[in-house]
Amino acid sequence: MLSNAYVWGKVIGYLEDLLTPTIVSTWFDDAEVVALTEDELILYSPSELRREVIARRCADHVKDAMKELFNSDVKVTVFDDAQLETYKNKGKSPTALDFNPQFSFDNFIVGPSNRFAHGAAIAVSKAPGQVYNPLFIYGPPGVGKTHLLYAIANGIRKQKPDANIVYIKGDQFTIELIAAIQSGRNIEFRNKYREADLFLIDDVQFIAGKEGTQEEFFHTFNKLYEEHKQIVMTSDRKPSDMLTLEDRLRTRFEWGLLADIQPPDYETRMAILKNKAHGLGLELSDDVCNYIAVNITNNVRTIEGTVKKILAYRDLNNMPLDLNNISRAIEDMFKAEGNAVPTPSLIISQVCKFYSMDEAILRGNQRTRNVAEARQIAMYLIRKLTNLSLPDIGMEFGGKDHTTVLHSIRKVESDLKKGETNLQNNIRDITANINSML
Repeated sequence: MLSNAYVWGKVIGYLEDLLTPTIVSTWFDDAEVVALTEDELILYSPSELRREVIARRCADHVKDAMKELFNSDVKVTVFDDAQLETYKNKGKSPTALDFNPQFSFDNFIVGPSNRFAHGAAIAVSKAPGQVYNPLFIYGPPGVGKTHLLYAIANGIRKQKPDANIVYIKGDQFTIELIAAIQSGRNIEFRNKYREADLFLIDDVQFIAGKEGTQEEFFHTFNKLYEEHKQIVMTSDRKPSDMLTLEDRLRTRFEWGLLADIQPPDYETRMAILKNKAHGLGLELSDDVCNYIAVNITNNVRTIEGTVKKILAYRDLNNMPLDLNNISRAIEDMFKAEGNAVPTPSLIISQVCKFYSMDEAILRGNQRTRNVAEARQIAMYLIRKLTNLSLPDIGMEFGGKDHTTVLHSIRKVESDLKKGETNLQNNIRDITANINSML
């Protein structure tokens, strides 16, 4: 049987002949083969932009390569982070070996906005369980929290190859717990996390407000902490701002070190730009870098996406990299602060995450108390945060009548006026989650 590495190497060679090595490097350099069967090739890429391009514009070329080289008709699927974690959790716990080695301390651009968190992460990687335990890194999306999380894992793996490293996202922890309860695998679930040498949890804010999840996490945290096992968490806000987080967890999150990361300053953005452009073989003039750094201020992820888009425009349109061309090519990447409006889909997805609920159930007709509350909050937030009319909101929920939507909104407003503390806190946390995604 041919190895996945051999097959993928041949496919890449085929694509380079077809599309040029530069284009293949741009879109496939971080793509990995997750699985290869008789009828499906599953790839993974950490980049949303690259996943989109591979799926929309390159999947047919990959299929042609498989047909031409191996006479194999396959479906091409590209996983994101959550899909990859779900897939791997079916068979084994993810370890640092599963982390992209590109996420290291060496290629993390350090500036005033992240120096403290960077230093704390390095200290933890050198002496896990001995300093800064737990380490709680918080800040807005796209500023490098997950990069540091993975860098810690990769650093510890180099020192201790046999270390039991476990990574999970906050919402996925809840999903796994529910599945374990349903299938009677509670002990297996607990052992997976409570026997870790290094426990990494990304977006821990998503466990707030979930009673069963918080109870399980509390005992997991205690066992690991008492055994001096390292715990590292990331969040989009500090523990004191998690309104629906239990006090006993909030205090434990604050036992170690809280390290915040803010959006990069101008000099750091310039350094990130030049570093990323150099890595992709781009030579950008100072006026171009200045234009991007001045206009894109929110996060590192947007800066990296902008550089990749410039590379794509150059390769696909043979575009000179002058300021005039680049300003037109990337103008859609600029977003005035405070003007972002969430989509109904984003609001619904964040409500579902908060309530650990499938979107089909929220959009459907089920009327249990939990579902009804979540649906009413979703309708209320769509009305509050978007410009959709009542009939348009109803269409998001299977064509419900506008009077039903109005009743749901008024129910939430009435309960808020009565001072329903739990409802107020839930809406505040969900709104914060929505804003963090913009």
